[in-house]
Amino acid sequence: MGERNSMSRLLQVLLFTLLASPLQAQVAPAPDAPPAKSTPSQPHTPANVPAQTQPSTANSVNLYFVVRNAHSGLVSSLTKSDCTVLDDNTNQTLKTFEAETRQPLTLGILLDTSLSQQLVLPVEEQATATFLRHLLQPKDEAFLISFDVTVDMLADLTSSASQLKRALDGAQINSASGHYANGTIPSIGKSKGTLLYDAVYLAANDKLRHEAGRKVLLLLTDGQDEGSQEGLKSAMEAAQKANAIVYVLLITDPSIYGTLDFYGTGTMRKLAKATGGRVFNIGNNGRKMKAAFDEIENELRTQYRASYTLSNGEKDGGYRHIQVTCQQKGKLLRVQVRQGYYTISR
Repeated sequence: MGERNSMSRLLQVLLFTLLASPLQAQVAPAPDAPPAKSTPSQPHTPANVPAQTQPSTANSVNLYFVVRNAHSGLVSSLTKSDCTVLDDNTNQTLKTFEAETRQPLTLGILLDTSLSQQLVLPVEEQATATFLRHLLQPKDEAFLISFDVTVDMLADLTSSASQLKRALDGAQINSASGHYANGTIPSIGKSKGTLLYDAVYLAANDKLRHEAGRKVLLLLTDGQDEGSQEGLKSAMEAAQKANAIVYVLLITDPSIYGTLDFYGTGTMRKLAKATGGRVFNIGNNGRKMKAAFDEIENELRTQYRASYTLSNGEKDGGYRHIQVTCQQKGKLLRVQVRQGYYTISR
C-alpha cells in the first residue's frame, strides 16, 4: 500500500510539471472530490531544464531582504559595512552587497478558488491584474496557479500582464459539489477541499526551484487547507529550498465564515516569516488589498542582495539559521529576511 501511494504521488508531481501550454495538472483531490481533468503531454524532467537554470552546487549563499527604520519606512541607502550576517551563529564575510531593484523577478501567484472565496474572487482578480501591470518589466516573468479541490496551472511563465489577466479572468470557484463561479453558494458545513499546501509545494519545488535570481510566491487565500497531501512543514521547506519569498494576502468573507472554522492566520504567518515575507490581513476590503499590493511592490523595488561563501560547515542538505543585522548612524534597523535555508547536497 505504501509503494502504491508513493507511485501515485510521483505521478501527480510529474503531471504538474508538464511544460506544454495550456497546462492543467492536479495533485490528489479531497476524498469526495470529482475526477480531475488533465491534458496528456510529455512530463518535465531535469534533462528538459536549461543548464543555466540548474541549481548551483557552489558553496555560496544568496540572501534577499528589505530593511526598515523605526518608523517602518523602507531604507534604500545601506552599504556592505552597515550589515552583518550570521550563518549558524558564525559571522560571514560578504562577497557582494547591492540593491536589487533591477534584477529579473520570477513571481508565482497562487489563487484560492475554493468555495470560501466565492464573493471576493472578482475583487482579487481585478486587484491582482492591476498589480501585475504595474510591477512586471519585460525581463520579469510570472505564472498563475489556482487551487481548490485540485491544483491547476492557469498560465505558465510569461512576461505578459495581459496574458495573465486573461488567465485571471478565467478563474472559477470550484468545490467537490461543482463550479459556482456565477451561481448560488450551496449550504455547507465545511469546505470540501482546499489544497493550499500542495499548491505551495508544487509551485516552489517544481517551478521556482529551477529559476535563478529573485523569486516570490504571492498567495491570495483565507489560509485554510483541506485535504492536501503535503503539510505546512513540507510546503515551507520547499519554499525555502527554492529561495522564494512568500507573501500572503489573507482574504476572508464574513458571510462564509459564519459556517466555517477559520484557523489560517497562524500557519500563514509561519510560512511568510520563515521565507522573509509578510502577511496582510485583508478581510474583504478592496482598499486594504490595493494597499497591500502597493507595499509588496515597494518592497520588491527596495530589496538588497547579499552573498557570501559559506565559511563554517559543508553543504550537506541540512538546515542552517540566518541572522542579518543592519544599522545606520548607530541606530539598529529592522531586517525582513528568511529565517534560514537548506543547503544543496554535494
